[in-house]
Amino acid sequence: MIATIHQPEYLPWLGFFDRICKSDIFVVLDDVGYQKNGFINRNKIKTAKGGQWITVPVKGRSPNLKINEVFIDNEKKWQEQQLGLLDTNYSKAPHFRDYFPFFEDAFLKKWDKISDLDFYLIENILKFLDVKVKIAKSSDLKIEGKSAERLVNILKHFGAGTYLSGPGGKNYMDLSLFKKDGIEVVFQEFSHPKYFQQFAEKGFLPYMSVVDLLFCCGPDSKNIIKNKI
Repeated sequence: MIATIHQPEYLPWLGFFDRICKSDIFVVLDDVGYQKNGFINRNKIKTAKGGQWITVPVKGRSPNLKINEVFIDNEKKWQEQQLGLLDTNYSKAPHFRDYFPFFEDAFLKKWDKISDLDFYLIENILKFLDVKVKIAKSSDLKIEGKSAERLVNILKHFGAGTYLSGPGGKNYMDLSLFKKDGIEVVFQEFSHPKYFQQFAEKGFLPYMSVVDLLFCCGPDSKNIIKNKI
């Protein structure tokens, strides 16, 4: 069994979903310290002027708070703003009408915590991509340990023999802990695919949110992520 473990992200990029596509189980690490200026509450879309951040405003951003303790600042009209940005920049995309109603409905729901919004979006985007994978939240598991030790304990909980890590894991993980428990660590190798995008005159922009791919390529999105097209 192959497992991947990662913090929740807001409308993640393609590499995030590539790891999940290659796994049997995806554990959302939602009870670790919140990272400011990361991707937990923001991501990028392509516009006529280039890449642009779309951000969900949150309260009390601090590494002293766990991700699942961070609340959305619903006093700001972020939902209408983001729906407007998606409509302005993707309304002419081939598959915009196939997916926009979902995002419209999702954004207009009442969300208190950013982790819950992230999880809901990821879970449903995986359905759009036709990716069948078991998903769990680390906060539901009540598993002890710190850093790599906790990752190992999570993997053992699910009986996973292989951990698919992001490439950055090479720089900080104690691989001996995995080896001791007979868990193989494989580091992701992801070559970003090129695909049809809006505003072609701006050239291809990699590392955009998955919504860019969905709106532009629709049902081909999964195979594009897996570099099969």
